[in-house]
Amino acid sequence: MPTADADLDEVIVTGSRQSGLKASESPAPIQILSADALQTATGSGQLMDTLAQLVPSLTVQAFGFDMGGQTLLAKLRGLSPNHVLVLVNGKRRHTTSNLAVDSGPYQGGAGVDLNFIPVDAIDHIEVLTDGAAAQYGSDAIAGVINIILKKNSSGGVVNGLYGQYGNNGGGKTEDVSANTGFAPTEGGYFSLTGDFRNHGHSNVGEIDERVINPANFDSYPNSNLPNVPGWPYLNKISGDGQQQIKIMAANMGFDFTDGTELYSVITYGRKDAASYENYRPPAKADYTSAQTGELVVPYPFGFNPQETSHEDDFQINAGVKGSTANWNWDLNAGYGGDRVEIGTIWTFSFQPQALGLPSPQSFYDGSLQTRQFTATLDLNRDFDVGLAGPMNIAFGGEFRRETYTVGAGVPYSYEGGGASSYPGFAPASAGSNSRKNEAAYIDLALNPITGLRVDAAGRFEHYTDFGDAKVGKLTARYDFAPEFALRGTVSNGFRAPTLAEEFYSSTNVGPTTAFIQLAPNSAAGKLLGLGNGLEPEHSMNFSLGAVWRPIPDMNATLDVYQITITNRIVGSGQIIGNSSGKPISDVVNNAILASGNQIDPAVLATGSTGVNVFANGIDTRTRGADLMFDFPVDYGFAKVDYSIGATYNDTTITKYAATPAALAHVVDGLATNELYDPTAYSDLTTASPKYIVNLGALFTLGKLTANLLEKVYGPSSEYQNDDGDNGGTGPGSVAACAPKPGTLFICPGGFEYFQSRIGVTPITNLDIAYELKEGLRLSVGAINLFNRFPGRLNAEQLSHTNSFAYGDNAGVTQYPVFSPFGINGGFYYVKASYKW
Repeated sequence: MPTADADLDEVIVTGSRQSGLKASESPAPIQILSADALQTATGSGQLMDTLAQLVPSLTVQAFGFDMGGQTLLAKLRGLSPNHVLVLVNGKRRHTTSNLAVDSGPYQGGAGVDLNFIPVDAIDHIEVLTDGAAAQYGSDAIAGVINIILKKNSSGGVVNGLYGQYGNNGGGKTEDVSANTGFAPTEGGYFSLTGDFRNHGHSNVGEIDERVINPANFDSYPNSNLPNVPGWPYLNKISGDGQQQIKIMAANMGFDFTDGTELYSVITYGRKDAASYENYRPPAKADYTSAQTGELVVPYPFGFNPQETSHEDDFQINAGVKGSTANWNWDLNAGYGGDRVEIGTIWTFSFQPQALGLPSPQSFYDGSLQTRQFTATLDLNRDFDVGLAGPMNIAFGGEFRRETYTVGAGVPYSYEGGGASSYPGFAPASAGSNSRKNEAAYIDLALNPITGLRVDAAGRFEHYTDFGDAKVGKLTARYDFAPEFALRGTVSNGFRAPTLAEEFYSSTNVGPTTAFIQLAPNSAAGKLLGLGNGLEPEHSMNFSLGAVWRPIPDMNATLDVYQITITNRIVGSGQIIGNSSGKPISDVVNNAILASGNQIDPAVLATGSTGVNVFANGIDTRTRGADLMFDFPVDYGFAKVDYSIGATYNDTTITKYAATPAALAHVVDGLATNELYDPTAYSDLTTASPKYIVNLGALFTLGKLTANLLEKVYGPSSEYQNDDGDNGGTGPGSVAACAPKPGTLFICPGGFEYFQSRIGVTPITNLDIAYELKEGLRLSVGAINLFNRFPGRLNAEQLSHTNSFAYGDNAGVTQYPVFSPFGINGGFYYVKASYKW
């Protein structure tokens, strides 16, 4: 996209600690996104969506169920959100506390919530698409996103945006943001930004089969169903939740006479959100009063429960930097965190019902909290050693303390299966866990001969929970001429399991299902035979690239890479304890009991129950290529900036995890459980687009600009089960099931698995803007101009026969939630901006 192009003479600070290095000289692939590029692409008003438009190798979660829809995540090069490190002004940013536990290509993600950083606060962003664990530590396996904030001491901007989806007018969005700068001292700066955003519900779900099945109308209160307002579209789970976000950022610096600078960054955000859960028909809430003996129907028309969250996110960094005896030094400390208080509204608890008592309609379900303290010292200096250029030596250290806390909900939220749609955190799941990390690194950069640059880095880290890690990186670039260069990297890396992956535990329910997310480091998790908890991942990165500038204004880069990850941490499939009320695995059921999580007795009697868990054991190999090409053309009467950005990515599994003996037993000729099912494997290998191509043209004619981006998403697919026991007699093992290309086959526990596909899909984005007068700009635009939707889920999975047979809500979700461009269709907006 043209607006993704930035001046290659821009000095970068990511991927090298040498001062004054330009993007055009970088030995590693790095993309710079200017403030103008970000503003042009902010059709939604949020940073994460903006990055998805500009960086082909970065994909963003477009939709999520449950709490997963309230914190969307981003990933690089098809890997996990946990494999990308986010920096703000070069300093590590804290992660979200809202772990993604639902299945999908973002499962297990607990990365940085980029949407808590206002776009108007950003000067530019440097995206390093290369392994950088040796330079920055854990998480930087796929790359680094470094967000550089504005240092303006004067001027400012105000932006206002209104938009909504074209489908039924859902997702109404208002966004107002502003930035202004001051000069508190001579040579100092204070840049202050605020942003307010409100985003409404959307609904693209199909009809819930339960509310049109005549068998459900036989008696009161079920007979009320056809009279419910909005019938038959009563289940609103398939759509965006409502969000209100208020965020601010302050970036400040003060210079002293000796060249020393005192600086600080403060960010704070508040998000209040609510997401619809599955509709509950009227009979789901009736009970007999202990006082009168009469039938009580608190929801005569059924009810639509919603999960709510109230989230506070903050980070404070402060430091001092300067130069002494030709050594550049930077001493910094940062403290940040994220806290989410979770609730359920318009719901019902079966625990008081069992006692003949009225149930509350809203519940406090508990809280999730992360805290991170980081202190760093960085030093570097150039030395003249008689080579073609100076040798730069950089070294430093880091101390980090991380804490993850789960707070319990009120008793009625979890007792007896808890509140309908979202049981609260039980006391057995609550607790606080922490670890410390100490690290030391050294970087060397030199130019042995004219045109050749070599960088080497080494890093040692010690974690209090799993021990030591040693990683290194070697990068080289050779400029054969000013117009052409080759570059390459070899590095190894690691990723420590997040504390959330290690210790998070909760209950995830549907109308006829209940699955416990077991903490792998808990006693209950160990009953599954997985050992003593999670271990770190290890990686090897290889890349080779070319930089080509045949004429001054034409820029092209091509980088191919391979990333292997061993002992990868992946969310399991559904490990079954009961299927249609029948016991399948005593081991699983004993683990559920040991977890302290209670399951609704009605689901135990007739539904499917089990566990999910994060575990090591899968090895993957990811191969891909990234292409960037920018070429401006001046036609005299107008200028057009053309661009092509493309990424290709293919992940294969080179080692399948062994199922623990405790789980791998056979009943009636079927393997009752495997650690990973076809869904888990396809989330790693096929659920992300095989390729993404950005074709952009930015047309400028006087005060008029038209920014066109055609994004072509390659094919993707995922296997999903039907949540029902069909009594099949298939081969019964993941190894036999996973490679099959068909649309239907039988797998562990007798579940049917269906493959849903999204074909090659072009998405057109357009923004047309006109400068009404100096500083005042009005634009109209669309993301997904032609209102394209992904292909529907597998037809067999959506069939009325299956849904009626299993009595669940399977038919409501008609679009694949792994769609890289979402399930809501086109988003259309108008935007006004005033700059001074």
